[in-house]
Amino acid sequence: MIKTVIDFDIMKPRDEVFAYISNFENNPAWQKGKQVCTLTSEGPVGVGTTYEQMTSFWGRPIVTTFEVVEYGPNRHVKFVSRQCTFPLHIFRSVEPIEGGTHVHVVIDGEPTGWFLFIGPLVDRLIARAFMKDYMQLKTCFISAKK
Repeated sequence: MIKTVIDFDIMKPRDEVFAYISNFENNPAWQKGKQVCTLTSEGPVGVGTTYEQMTSFWGRPIVTTFEVVEYGPNRHVKFVSRQCTFPLHIFRSVEPIEGGTHVHVVIDGEPTGWFLFIGPLVDRLIARAFMKDYMQLKTCFISAKK
């Protein structure tokens, strides 16, 4: 079982930060290995929104379908994988702070399939990869939003 908690600040308004992190089509811009994210449902992002993400992990292609299960406009979004070899629950929230936004992320995952064969090693590697992605988000967001 993987559980990763990530907290960081971005010196931009909460609404702007939330709009960026809740637009899943932005994921490839800041998540390593994400090749494309495509919305598979219509309308604005909210509970029930679905998207498909193509990823590569250790040279293996992975296609994952996600669904938004909680949504608070400009506050939080929780989405879960519905079809993949590595089930994930990801919660992202934002809170205003003086001069910017505090971002809080909780990622829970349960390896299955071939991930089980590499056991605890995969937990550390994936937690580290998530941490790097979110630090890249901060860097990417700052440079892209100047």
